[in-house]
Amino acid sequence: MPGAAESSTEPLAPLALERGSINTATLGHREPLAVTIDRIARAGFGGIAPWRHEVEAAGLAAVARQVRALGLTVSGYCRSTYFPAATADARRANLDANRRALAQAAELGARCFVLVVGGLVPGSRDLAAARAQVEDGIAALLDTARELRVPLAIEPLHPMYAADRSVINTLAQALALCARLEPDGAGWLGIAADIYHCWWDPALDASLRAAGARRRLLAYHVSDWLPDTRDLLLDRGMMGDGVVDLRAIRGSVEAAGYDGMVEVEIFSRERWWREPPEAVLACCAQRLTTVC
Repeated sequence: MPGAAESSTEPLAPLALERGSINTATLGHREPLAVTIDRIARAGFGGIAPWRHEVEAAGLAAVARQVRALGLTVSGYCRSTYFPAATADARRANLDANRRALAQAAELGARCFVLVVGGLVPGSRDLAAARAQVEDGIAALLDTARELRVPLAIEPLHPMYAADRSVINTLAQALALCARLEPDGAGWLGIAADIYHCWWDPALDASLRAAGARRRLLAYHVSDWLPDTRDLLLDRGMMGDGVVDLRAIRGSVEAAGYDGMVEVEIFSRERWWREPPEAVLACCAQRLTTVC
């Protein structure tokens, strides 16, 4: 197991493993979801973040029963159908899919439904139009979120994904969208801060403080950025193997008032998805409690 990097910040209390959550993508979706859920619970983590395709394949009711029986917290439900589309009918279909996913999130008791909002409409160069479609889609989804009592967490993605995955690219941009759509800060719309996407942002600390002040910080995801990244989607680093000062960022997150789950989300086709799942979980546990 590679040695963990040392933090350059003042000491924080070690993170309790019970606050750790595993996004199931970290294990590469290689086993049935029931097996993955059991592994995560037995490894001592307090939470899980499953993906829709896994839940639908395993059966929503069965997954919800297993999660409750094991005492796991669903830190977030992954993830939304993209909002932008070329036609009104397609946009309505995307919205309907997101409403169905919100109902699943409610059944699972998820703390939030993660919104990865989508990129440009295929064949289009109109970035402003894509962002307008995203805003309209989230606005239309908010009533369902309130009814089902599942907050929506907008997850900004690194700008390299603006064309195809998300036209929301900074925490400040996401917070401005929240302020327009839910100005009263009622708690049904906020952000998911994923360090893989936001660690580089010069406004990161200020944005985290703003999110905390407005009760918008709904989820916190960790991995690491490898300086020699070979694949911008599928080569995330294990915490401590890259360049991100995870201790400092957790300090900022907690100073903003966040005391929820710390969710490990690592896409790593050539490295961690080739390791035995139990070894991946053991390394996640060690790094969460010593590096993060």
